[in-house]
Amino acid sequence: MPSGKVWWITCAGAGEKRASPKFDPAMKILFLSTWFPYPLSQGSKIRAYHLLKSLAGRHEVTLLSFRDTMIQPEWIAVVEGLGVRVRLIERDPFAAGGWRRLAGWFSPRPNAVVATYSREMAAAVAELADSWQPDAVVALTFVTAAYALEVRGACHVVDIDNLMARMMEEDFRKAKRLRERARRWLAWRKFLRYEKWLYRQFELCLAVSPSDRKVLNEQYGLSLEQISVAPNGAVFDADTQPTPPPEPDSLVFNGALTYQANFEAVDYFLREVFPGVRRQVPTARLYVTGSTNGVALEKLPEREGVIFTGYLDDVKPRVSASWACVVPLWTGGGTRLKILEAMSLGVPVISTYKGVEGLNVRPGEDFLPAGSAAEFTAQCVRLLRDATLRERLAKNARGQVQTMYDWNKIERDFCASLEACRERFAHD
Repeated sequence: MPSGKVWWITCAGAGEKRASPKFDPAMKILFLSTWFPYPLSQGSKIRAYHLLKSLAGRHEVTLLSFRDTMIQPEWIAVVEGLGVRVRLIERDPFAAGGWRRLAGWFSPRPNAVVATYSREMAAAVAELADSWQPDAVVALTFVTAAYALEVRGACHVVDIDNLMARMMEEDFRKAKRLRERARRWLAWRKFLRYEKWLYRQFELCLAVSPSDRKVLNEQYGLSLEQISVAPNGAVFDADTQPTPPPEPDSLVFNGALTYQANFEAVDYFLREVFPGVRRQVPTARLYVTGSTNGVALEKLPEREGVIFTGYLDDVKPRVSASWACVVPLWTGGGTRLKILEAMSLGVPVISTYKGVEGLNVRPGEDFLPAGSAAEFTAQCVRLLRDATLRERLAKNARGQVQTMYDWNKIERDFCASLEACRERFAHD
């Protein structure tokens, strides 16, 4: 282990006794996470938590996670309560070393990959691979994927929550200045080449939608057998039913502004849409949830009727109390969990087509589509004024999401896909 660097092991040590599991674990699985999968405060953590939970119920799982924030002991206890052994790397996964930033410009690998390489993570993976000898290793995102490939004799699985090269292509096409276009073009092409090489090394790749699976097959050269669709989902139980009375004329955007695409979406909505909504519905209010730490709110236009809630331990009551959820996304990838969350709670959604990209939801039936600022304004006003429409959309969408995106089913399917992959790998 590198001098001066400590990796914190919260699970029982090698010489300590652990309670025997209630099952004879079929596999030993090493789960590499870019972020600690609790609390369930943003889409990526929610996805990581449910994928981890699905495996912990049937297999022996060790989580090796970067410390992306100050992690509380009670959060660790929740994850360990799933039956998972937890180890933490004392490092921000996106912390970039100064000299590595420079080296990235001269490397065939993307700058972000070179600059954020962690010797601590590499050493921890090597130690576990040697001492524990996992049967399978699951990597969340490209950030941990390269470390997973260092584990020999295991089935390799990567969760591709975003195709980063496609997002970089969007950035390139938005750029106007020649110098900026050249820089973004280089970053896009380098990342595309790296992603194609990287994901071909895995026995199983998880795509979040059939459209991403098609891209991985047709553009990245992966076989269909290598790709399994594991969409994001929603939890359906007694707690998901709206309890507070809906607040008249209230809209909500339940996405973290720390994500640039969400910040741009709110900026667009406040500049181009909300003024028109307020002219026709003067009592309309917009609630924007999520932490604003480090967010340049002063760059957003000031508007009456806009409330930034800050971080909420549970965003569901705020979403449930709204008459509609707005998703004015035009760029980015993301998990689309904000839409699934609203629909599962019975809150109607107004969204751009980009916002629902990859989701099997029907325009006009499960959500109201908006292709321009004028259309977004009209759809907001229409929904705020029409209770029957709100009820119809909410009912349709909740039924569709419960059928297609229930986390319980997604978890079972993912676990089955990994087990089938391991079986194929063992017989090759």
